[in-house]
Amino acid sequence: MKRVHVAAAVIRDSSGKILIARRADTQHQGGLWEFPGGKVEADESVETALARELHEELGIVVSAARPLIKVRHDYPDKQVLLDVWEVSNFTGEPHGAEGQPLEWVAPRDLPGYEFPAANQPIVAAARLPAQYLITPEDLETPALLRGIQKAIAGGIKLIQLRAPNGYDPKYRDLAVDAAGLCAGKAQLMIKGPFEWLGDFPSAGWHITSAQLRKHAAAGRPLPASRWLAASCHNAEELALAEQMGVDFVTLSPVQPTLTHPGAQPLGWEQASALIEGFSKPVFLLGGVGPAEQQKAWAAGAQGVAGIRAFWPDSLV
Repeated sequence: MKRVHVAAAVIRDSSGKILIARRADTQHQGGLWEFPGGKVEADESVETALARELHEELGIVVSAARPLIKVRHDYPDKQVLLDVWEVSNFTGEPHGAEGQPLEWVAPRDLPGYEFPAANQPIVAAARLPAQYLITPEDLETPALLRGIQKAIAGGIKLIQLRAPNGYDPKYRDLAVDAAGLCAGKAQLMIKGPFEWLGDFPSAGWHITSAQLRKHAAAGRPLPASRWLAASCHNAEELALAEQMGVDFVTLSPVQPTLTHPGAQPLGWEQASALIEGFSKPVFLLGGVGPAEQQKAWAAGAQGVAGIRAFWPDSLV
């Protein structure tokens, strides 16, 4: 069965809302919502196909777009490759040129709409930022909390509370305070034993590669309404993350780092190849920061993750 190559778009307006369209009842996966786009013809580039489809379907002309995610999905009757781009600027007023209903939706509300299964990683990518802050391990609690507060004020939307020294009561108390600081402003990701899951209902969970190897076969340990991420370093761990049903991963180390001097870096070429075979959002980690964000996008990643590269300067 030949895989159908589709160009699709996460289109944002000036307020950050995202445009979705409802598929006609007569179409494959009819009646469900989707991100606008269409088939890439044999002689077309993805960018050309995307521009053509959005003009035909919505009457808009794309003026700024970048790669967001590639998703391979096998339905019983069809195999698809969704080549998804984020459109941040366009001209024209979007309308359903083919009679399809449209809606502008806040990213946080996307899970309330029914999408085809292949679109679920796109829903996650559309809701996630391009930067993922991991907190430093060598700060006292007051400084750490001040840093989280300052990072949120600076625009950070996704924060992992790092737990380098195991899951002790001190970390648990810190997580309570961090959750309070993040409430309504940023998504907090906690690291810890699954026994704690019920104690932090607003937090997502970022599992270690050891936890991933131990628990992947048991499936997802928390509901779809809560974020689940995993630390991955190779193709085997990415496959386990897929099996567990995580929402996104970090892939590391891309380049040599001070925190893990003995780890063999993947390099950009290998990192890109690993992302190519994985249909979930990926944050690249290890020797990267805001300066590498464009390069990470070009490699197929959601964005970049880091510790000191994102930590407020005056508090490092």
